[in-house]
Amino acid sequence: MTMTTRGRDQQPIMAGVVTALVGFTSSFVVVIAGLRAVGADPRQAASGLFALTVVFALGIIVLSVRSRAPVTLAWSTPGAALLVGLEGQQQDWSAAVGAFLVVGVLIVATGLIPALGDLIGRIPTPIAQAMLAGVLVTLCLAPVTSMSAEPLLTAPVIVVWLCATRWLSRWAMPLALLTALVVIGIYLGVHGAPDWSATPWWPTISLTVPRVDLAAMIGIAGPLYIVTMASQNIPGVAVLRSFGYVAPWRAAMGVTGIGTMVAAPFGGHAINLAALSAALAAGDEAGPDRSRRWIAGVTAGIVYLLLAVFSGALVAITAAAPGHLMEAVAGLALLGTFAAAIVGALADPDTRVAAALTFVTAASGVTFAGIGGAFWGLAVGLIANGVMRFGRRNGTSTAGERPDAEEAARAEDRADQAES
Repeated sequence: MTMTTRGRDQQPIMAGVVTALVGFTSSFVVVIAGLRAVGADPRQAASGLFALTVVFALGIIVLSVRSRAPVTLAWSTPGAALLVGLEGQQQDWSAAVGAFLVVGVLIVATGLIPALGDLIGRIPTPIAQAMLAGVLVTLCLAPVTSMSAEPLLTAPVIVVWLCATRWLSRWAMPLALLTALVVIGIYLGVHGAPDWSATPWWPTISLTVPRVDLAAMIGIAGPLYIVTMASQNIPGVAVLRSFGYVAPWRAAMGVTGIGTMVAAPFGGHAINLAALSAALAAGDEAGPDRSRRWIAGVTAGIVYLLLAVFSGALVAITAAAPGHLMEAVAGLALLGTFAAAIVGALADPDTRVAAALTFVTAASGVTFAGIGGAFWGLAVGLIANGVMRFGRRNGTSTAGERPDAEEAARAEDRADQAES
């Protein structure tokens, strides 16, 4: 490799490192909280975090090399937040694992059956955003409740996050997390460390036999699939498209769907195309040569594999955190997503009432027939939207502009034919 080539590849390599560090540190707390909320013990949560990270890291490397594009994957952060909202409603871990497995099957089917992806795209954008905002609101309240209960512990985290958001926005969550870890260390130094034997500090694997449960299929698998598709996979396609790349739709759905099925018995909830962090690997910061930015994707995958080694230690530290401090960190991580979701939900006057009904139902935490509020919020919103639109001849479309799965599949076919 010449010096010129080395210099040219330094930018995508650094962009890949930043992508992995920001993507992992900004949301792993949400994943742990979500898995614990549906019945996982610390060992099972550590296994889920490890399995998700390893599987999607390998998926990133495969897709980036295959497509020669910076295709990045991630765990479903909105999906994990949805699981947090089920705390106290769903405590059967084996049934939750069964639901995760079904989500993987549905994602694979979406890649094979373009009409299924198009069906998800036809869910009115405000309704999907309102459901997402409803499942996020509980976790986004955590910084306030933590500040009320433990002000001396929570205040440093919030101050650092707020200042970093103003001047170092990309590193706001990593810096807030680092501050939280320092606070935890000081707290444990003063009050004494707990018994660490319950959670190993090294990567761990805990196998759970999935159990089919109808309530979990409807209350977990259905909303988790919709949130993952509508809030991650379809926007992920749009992000890549905005930088001039055609997302390998079928291959990505196959890799993420099979990856979800592989990770599910080990505690992983869902894997998808990255949306926000995808821009770090696909944008100009990955170098001026767009044909070399796939190296950023490969680098991100390698760094994610290294970060997976710390999964057990991170769960152990999270379990030892005082009060609701780590929930507060997770809430801060999701405030931006919540704000965007609530704006998107209420922006269109034609769907505002239906979106509001979706939001309050999803946020209520109500359980009916063993099924949580996320599903009922979506159902209520779709019914209300149908009633509001009934009889309109030339009503405006509320589906919003979403990347069409069938169009993405056709684009991939054309790319494959051009290569051959």
